[in-house]
Amino acid sequence: MKLSFIAVLISWVITLPTLAGVTVDIKKLGKSLGGWDGRKAKYAQYEMADNHYRTFKPTITPTPEGGLFVSIRIDHLRGLLASDDHAVLETTFDKAGKVVSTRSIINVQGRKITSDLIAGGVRGAGRATSGASPAEVVVSLGSDLVANLTEKLSRETNVEPGRVVFPSVVQHNFNFLYQAITVPEEKPEVVVPYRAERADKH
Repeated sequence: MKLSFIAVLISWVITLPTLAGVTVDIKKLGKSLGGWDGRKAKYAQYEMADNHYRTFKPTITPTPEGGLFVSIRIDHLRGLLASDDHAVLETTFDKAGKVVSTRSIINVQGRKITSDLIAGGVRGAGRATSGASPAEVVVSLGSDLVANLTEKLSRETNVEPGRVVFPSVVQHNFNFLYQAITVPEEKPEVVVPYRAERADKH
């Protein structure tokens, strides 16, 4: 007599949450700046108020909390006979894509001008942003950043038009960076039911 035992179907579905981390849409950021059309598509060049600037693709580092630290280099192109000015925009995002803090460092003729660290929860003027939408907070932070940089840059004796505009260029990069932040929706991971078959012969 032969008895066949084909069985043991384990029919359950295990659903596990999968969190995709916050990311920067590099393509979108480049498009906002006019396109990554520089050497080997490493930077974008553009004009603001008849002055020329260049933004390099960002350096992105994950934070221990699951967010991102993003650093962007921005150049003020002053022509063949003059040394360019340089700026670095540093912004930290949490895992939900909200701005934790931002600051910028501008180098003008070898002199370093560093803004205050502008925190996401409080404006530089001391007015709380609690209850404001994320976009409103970003506008507030950008305004504080450019005001802080402009005030410190105005102390320089040699301030030319392209340098006066430089803090606003940094602010535009900050705004474009925020618009390029993406936080994918949480999607369930479905584990396919496991099926085991066994055949015994007697």
